[in-house]
Amino acid sequence: MYQYDVEWFVNEDGAQVRRLILHLPEKADLLDVKADCFCVYAERRDEKGNLVYSHPVWYEKELKKSAGYRTVLAAYPSTKEGEPVRTGDYITLELDMNDFLSRAMVTISDRNKFVDCTFRVMQTKEIGAMAGMVFDKPGQIRCPQTKDWKQGVSSYEKMPLGYGFYRPQNDDNKPLPLIIWLHGAGEGGMDPRIAYMGNEVTALSSEKIQSYFGAAWVLAPQCPTMWMDDGSGEYGRTGKSMYVHALKALIDEFVENHLVDRRRIYLGGCSNGGFMTMRMLIDYPDYFAAAYPMCEALYDETITDQDIASICHIPVWFLHAMTDSVVSPEETSAPTYKRLIRAGAKNVHFTYINDRPPFPMVNHACWRLGLREKENYDFDNKPVMKDGKEVTRFQWLAGFSRP
Repeated sequence: MYQYDVEWFVNEDGAQVRRLILHLPEKADLLDVKADCFCVYAERRDEKGNLVYSHPVWYEKELKKSAGYRTVLAAYPSTKEGEPVRTGDYITLELDMNDFLSRAMVTISDRNKFVDCTFRVMQTKEIGAMAGMVFDKPGQIRCPQTKDWKQGVSSYEKMPLGYGFYRPQNDDNKPLPLIIWLHGAGEGGMDPRIAYMGNEVTALSSEKIQSYFGAAWVLAPQCPTMWMDDGSGEYGRTGKSMYVHALKALIDEFVENHLVDRRRIYLGGCSNGGFMTMRMLIDYPDYFAAAYPMCEALYDETITDQDIASICHIPVWFLHAMTDSVVSPEETSAPTYKRLIRAGAKNVHFTYINDRPPFPMVNHACWRLGLREKENYDFDNKPVMKDGKEVTRFQWLAGFSRP
């Protein structure tokens, strides 16, 4: 019985098991190692050790047992970190992430939760002198995209909140911008990793987006239920949130304890997080430099004309899909955008995705495109411009600072 390590990869579907790294009893040569040398059986279990039943696709009602075989796309000798080599003490297996069992988390009671992914890797063909090996002893779990992310808990006594954060390279030891991401309803709970690994939030710490800001902190707070919870525990239409003061306390504490440029704090999020983005802009209109709400869920009927007037100076770039069946854009972002324009807002944009057939369906999950910097056009379907040049969402965002 031999050991295997697991490598997670965070993409639009959250954290997934992308590679297994097998510990060998002797070195393997590249010419001997092929994908069909191994068979991989996988299971996903909950914290009590029970097999998990989950939806193959989030919008399907059918539940499927989390047990079955993963598809091996490639196999090669490697270093312990999975880097290919000609001969190595390890073999890395690349797995098909379209497999049902690829996700390291599942949706349980409308919340994303990490599950225990276990494997039994069986050797099916000889590799040099090695034959009949079975790898079923779990070792380390690593995720290259989150190696510089950490977790914390705010000290706000009335309602401490957990959070994840990315610490940028800061050789000059100077204050750097802060990008805040507010999660959707599915990422609520008590595990801050879900706030930045449940969706592709790690894109905000990628080299590409970081380059726009010249390096930036990234903060991903988590609330126990959902940001729209006004104290009733329900998805209401009141436009209120029980987490407003706790979230502001968390942000203030983070800014106080880290080298943050207080003039360059950017706020955004998806769905429930988009709701909270708008809620925080209204409640603290002089705090944030700019905002990027996606499929935001603050019903326009709860926003007063005074609220509109108080935030029309804030640069905001909305993103929503016309076919959104979860949060109606015609009740939330679309009328709010139009009211801001009428109020004289100069730096407000709205990417309104027309994803009706024959275009690929986005529905509610427009943040998948937003975090990947796709669909950067304005409400009139023309490119968003800044200083005479077309810009992406985060290029645009990085150009603003608070007076």
